[in-house]
Parts: sequence; C-alpha cells; structure tokens
Amino acid sequence: MNFTRKIQYIKWISISVFIFFISCNGLEKNEQHEKDNNIAQWSLNRTNDWKAKEGWLRGCNFIASTAINQLEMWQAETFDSATIDRELGWAQNLGFNCVRVFLHHLAWEIDKQGFKNRIDTYLNIASKQKIQTIFVFFDDCWSPTYHAGRQPDPKPGIHNSGWVRDPGDLYFKDSNCAKTLEAYVKDILSAFKHDNRIAMWDLYNEAGSAYGEKSFPLLKQVFTWAREVNPDQPLTSPLWDCPSIKIISYILSNSDIITYHNYRDPEDHRQVIENLKHFDRPLVCTEYMARKNNSLFSNIMPLLKKEQVGALSWGFVDGKTNTKYQWGVPVPDGSDPKIWFHDILRKDGTPFNEEEVKLIKRLSSESEKEK
Repeated sequence: MNFTRKIQYIKWISISVFIFFISCNGLEKNEQHEKDNNIAQWSLNRTNDWKAKEGWLRGCNFIASTAINQLEMWQAETFDSATIDRELGWAQNLGFNCVRVFLHHLAWEIDKQGFKNRIDTYLNIASKQKIQTIFVFFDDCWSPTYHAGRQPDPKPGIHNSGWVRDPGDLYFKDSNCAKTLEAYVKDILSAFKHDNRIAMWDLYNEAGSAYGEKSFPLLKQVFTWAREVNPDQPLTSPLWDCPSIKIISYILSNSDIITYHNYRDPEDHRQVIENLKHFDRPLVCTEYMARKNNSLFSNIMPLLKKEQVGALSWGFVDGKTNTKYQWGVPVPDGSDPKIWFHDILRKDGTPFNEEEVKLIKRLSSESEKEK
C-alpha cells in the first residue's frame, strides 16, 4: 500500500503470470510445498465449509479515526472504545460485515493482560454491530521503528505519516526478538482460538515489502507458531506485488484462505482473480480501492461480489492516518483533496461520495437476500 502505481503494476504483472504458471504446472492445489512436517494447510473441503458459513465478506481496513497507528489504537491510555463503537456502527449501517484490524506486539509486551482485555472489548463492540474481524499480526509497511507511549501527531497532508511496522528493524537487531514474538503470537492465538467473532488470522501483511527475502524466516516462523496453536479460524498472509517467488510460493502453499491486495483497474483485478481461482480456495481481497488509480467501489466491488471474492477496502473514516491523501503525494497545507484516495466517511459520518455509499448498501443488501 506504499508503492507508486507504476512500480506496483510492473511487479504484479510478473507475479500474476507466476501465479498462473505455478497453478497449472508447479504447485498442485493440495500439495504440501515448503511445509514443515507438523504443519497442515486446511483441506479444500474445510475451506469451502468455512466460505459457506461466512458468506460474502465485505468491509474495510479499520483503525479508529483518533489513532495514528496500531499502538495508539491499542495502548491503554489511548484505546478509544467510544469512537470504535460509533464508527463500527457506521460500518454496520453501510452493510459491512467484516473489518481488518492491525495489532502490534509492543502493546502486548508492555501490558499483556490489558492488551487481551482490550481486544475482547473491541470484539464485543464489533460483535454488537454484527461485524467480524480479521486480525493482522506482523506488518512490513511504513516506519521501521516505534516506541511505547505517546505517539506522534499526524504530519499535515501526508498519507499514513505515523504508521509503524511490526516488528520492523527490531527483528534484525535484537537476538531475543523472535522469542518475544513467538510468545506474543501464541498468547493471542491461544486466548482467542475458539472465538467466532474472528473471521481469520492474517499473520504477516505484505511480507517482504521493506526487507525483501530477509522477511522470509519470520513469515515461516509465524505460520509455524500459529499451526502449533491450531486455532479454529483459518490462517492467511496476503499476496501483494512482491518480487520474491520464494515468499509468494510459501504464502500460496500455507494459507488456508487466499488473500491478496490489488489497487488497480478492473481489467487487471479480474485477471488476478482468474489466476487465483486455479487454487480452488476461497478468495478475499483484503486491500483495494484507490480512487486515483481507477480502483473504485463502482467498478471493483460489483466485480468482487459477482466472483464471490471477499471485499475489504483500505480506509474508512477520515482521521489521524491521513489516508484520504495519496501515497507519495503530500498536501503540505493539509487541505482537503478534491478526490479522496481511500476513506469513505467524513469525521461526522457523512459520506465523501453519496453514490458510493448507496452502491455499497445496495450490494450488501443484495448479498443478504441471496443467503
């Protein structure tokens, strides 16, 4: 989510071709490729049962508008249950039934039980609004360093100016980091492994986007740790414009549900879906919708509904993450851009684009009637 469209397009074309090639030749649909002996990817029957139960997932990536990053979202002093309740109520009103939410290990490390309590509070709020959650553990995007406590203020007009990676550079600098991360992942998964308020676990967002194949060991580790806990919910890591065949192959071989990111036009997006269909697993697009890239609710969400691909856009309420601004195109005075890049609603809950909201509500309503 932090690359220019041109670079994304070039990379994804090559990855899309690779996916098509291995789906037909190299990686059989049920092959245990690049797996440890004690790790079992879900069977196709089990994933299809999961899809039948869940139906068509639609929603957005969610962070409270009062939080600039994952730490401000989850630390005790800034956990904003009132805003979460209000904004997830708006999400329910749109017809959304799922959101994707990023966690952070540092919030757990400084307050383990409190962090789990806040996750439970969040899940109670989301469940009240009839919204399931996809939780994300690790993330290679944006700032490589972070700290506990007060988080920075947003930089005017700059997209995601305060978002932080997890674990970021710490994984390569601290020899004890992996042990801490293992304890974190296993603790959270063990606490919520039977929780039907959680749709799936997204173990590593855009692995390799910052560190290339240096991220591969952690990608393997987090799948191993998660399989050892063996939660009821499926495991995944999203495909993105990653230049590493090693990472792409591992993700396809180990994800129970195939998730992916695509911020491009309908023709490109449709081709990606066709290529991924060869694996016979449920598909969920966990990031899409960038208005200036011609990835719109009007031309992508109907495609995803028709193909029964889960649809989670990036951004929701205009807030401290500044995701109404475009990647790499700062607006120094912080003025409101004429065309928002991601977000759907203004701070007061009114839509940026009324026609978009009408479409989202209509598609969501149709999906409910089709159950």
